[in-house]
Amino acid sequence: MAWLQLVTLLALLEYFGFSYAVGNARATYGVKAPAISGNEVFERYFRVQQNTLELLIVFVPLLWIAASYWDSAWVAAVGAVFVVGRLLYFRGYVREPRKRHIGFILSVVPIALLAVGGAIGIVRTLLQ
Repeated sequence: MAWLQLVTLLALLEYFGFSYAVGNARATYGVKAPAISGNEVFERYFRVQQNTLELLIVFVPLLWIAASYWDSAWVAAVGAVFVVGRLLYFRGYVREPRKRHIGFILSVVPIALLAVGGAIGIVRTLLQ
């Protein structure tokens, strides 16, 4: 379970880091709160943070649901791919939005795997 906890912590800390980057971009590009537009580069940072939040709300529960039925080390490995994918998405999207695809795929595929794994585990348990 420690690997699962570590991946969860890393995902949350990564999101916190993205939030910090948005704050820095706000200052760098002069976008005063509560505005969320006004500078294209700032908007990229902000969109990464928001997209990550949208995925985290699905990722974290699915990670733990899947780990209820499968080896937690393997589930954590799938979760680690998500964390790396989010970092690649951040780097790609901020530099050039068209370069976000690999990071996006490495974020969404683990979520799909966790959802399928969790669903299989639930169905198997209900049928026993």
